[in-house]
Amino acid sequence: MYKIGTVSLGCDKNRIDTEEMLGRLAAAGYGFTADAADADVIVVNTCAFIDKAKEEAISTVLEMAEYKKNGKCRYLIVTGCLPQRYADELAEGLPEADAFLGTAGYDRLPEVIDRLDRGERGIVLRNDKDDRCPVAPRILTTPEHYAYIKIAEGCSNRCTYCAIPSIRGAYTSRDMDSVVDEARRLLAEHPIKELIVVAQDVTRYGEDLYGECKLIELLERLSALDVEWIRLLYLYPERITDELLDYIAANEKICNYLDIPCQHYSDKILKRMNRKISSAQIDALIDRIRSRGDFCIRSTFIVGFPGETEEDIGQLEAFLKRAKLDRCGFFEYSCEDGTPAARLDGQIPDGVKHVRYERLYAVQEKIMLEKTAGKIGKVVDVLYEGIDFDRQMFVGRTRCDAPDVDSKILFKSGYPLDIGTVCKVAVTGCEDDVLLGETVE
Repeated sequence: MYKIGTVSLGCDKNRIDTEEMLGRLAAAGYGFTADAADADVIVVNTCAFIDKAKEEAISTVLEMAEYKKNGKCRYLIVTGCLPQRYADELAEGLPEADAFLGTAGYDRLPEVIDRLDRGERGIVLRNDKDDRCPVAPRILTTPEHYAYIKIAEGCSNRCTYCAIPSIRGAYTSRDMDSVVDEARRLLAEHPIKELIVVAQDVTRYGEDLYGECKLIELLERLSALDVEWIRLLYLYPERITDELLDYIAANEKICNYLDIPCQHYSDKILKRMNRKISSAQIDALIDRIRSRGDFCIRSTFIVGFPGETEEDIGQLEAFLKRAKLDRCGFFEYSCEDGTPAARLDGQIPDGVKHVRYERLYAVQEKIMLEKTAGKIGKVVDVLYEGIDFDRQMFVGRTRCDAPDVDSKILFKSGYPLDIGTVCKVAVTGCEDDVLLGETVE
């Protein structure tokens, strides 16, 4: 049997898809390798959300194609969002790849390899966006102390800048029993301490299946399992209820970490984006959250959206200075084929987008540094993840830090620790946005 090498690009939802691919291939008898030079088959699972993601995907495919010349690679297979969106163009313009498989047919990977063995090339399997594959056992690609679990596929919010509905289809919740069963299986098979619940919008969970949001009920069932932390990604602002906030505040297992994609603050731009919230509602939401205790609030914002003026960006800047969010990500608007925003007037030059990006980043960086310094003297829960050998210190994450996107804490310990241990750490200092500390008994 061939050895399979994989490259997973894009978001954590893509990572889960890759893990399911690995599970299906393992069930079919294939082995795996982390060394692309040693792989007989290389699978690149792609993202196509914005132009930079598409560029990264193409570059990665071409990089992996070199192993067909200089390695053992017989077949190069491109999966995910890019072929779902551009399969025909890729088949014509990317002859280095042997097959293209969209977002919903990963169970057909063994079939595709068999077809390649029979001499077929340029195989294109673009899937019906609403044809969801049954969830398969996964092979985790995260460290064993945390894992993602996807509770829904697709999105129905129809933001004007976003291609996800055209790639992934309408929002489709998973049956609650299947989510809980998968979580139970993952926890039985791995020493998982943190379960990260993910969907394009977790606050919509269950509406399509049960006629109402069932997120709290799902969280109650997940909280009953043997797991220490549960983290939620992502919560759309207009759907965050007082009931949900009260539940999170009262449940010690759920991290006080709210990743809320606001995308802008100007009412004019929010309306053009087809966002379902106003600036006044954003302000009220922040107040409601902070009235319930010590929540860590993260958000994302798009700069340079069509029609954005200096007044609009000034409103967003003033909001950032006033709200003092704990974490922020900024993205320069990417004009995506087939989206309503691509047809809007007032497209912003790239240079102007970048200036505005730098302006807002500088504002938030100052706030973030102040927030980091404000944690000195506090005791925080830390999930230990490894060692910084240069500094000879342990490395971990607090409840306020999601993997890959947020900061770390470096700390010393007077007693041995196993990776995945949750321990109490007194914050003694900081270096930029990195906390420093030491364990306390």
